Amino acid sequence: MKKIVFILVMTLVVISCKTDNKKTENTNTTAEIPFLAMGEFNSKAGEFVDKEVKVQGIVDHVCKHSGKKILLVTDEGNIHITADERFDATLTGSEIAFNGIVVEERIDEAYCLKMEDDNIKSHSEGASNEEQFEAKKKHIQTYRDQMNAENTDHISLFTLKYVSHSVVE
Repeated sequence: MKKIVFILVMTLVVISCKTDNKKTENTNTTAEIPFLAMGEFNSKAGEFVDKEVKVQGIVDHVCKHSGKKILLVTDEGNIHITADERFDATLTGSEIAFNGIVVEERIDEAYCLKMEDDNIKSHSEGASNEEQFEAKKKHIQTYRDQMNAENTDHISLFTLKYVSHSVVE
């Protein structure tokens, strides 16, 4: 599955790089909104928590369940963008500039313990099978391993809360 996503992303990047004249339509942004490149988003997002920033990339995925989450990608990285309203699924594959408010989610030991409790409860009630149960346990352990490796008490996960967007041509 990862290989398929990677191939899709690389194909979209190659296609988007072939356009020579890129311009932004429907720009409602002002000069004071900082632009964060994907490669620097995770390292600099902490400086912009609860503030508006602009990012640009290719819409790799619009959540099929709620339609309220987008995965924006470039060769340098990716960002999840969430909204209160549904995104149009036709945005998939388009190069888009998004404005959004940086949101931080902190993963710490208390969060991991709650995830474990929820996982056990879900499994015991039959809402998840053995494979899902074990995958969730591994996921939680990955968080703990990352905190240990980084010698920190938490992991910061950053997303954007949607404000506006414009199509890049």
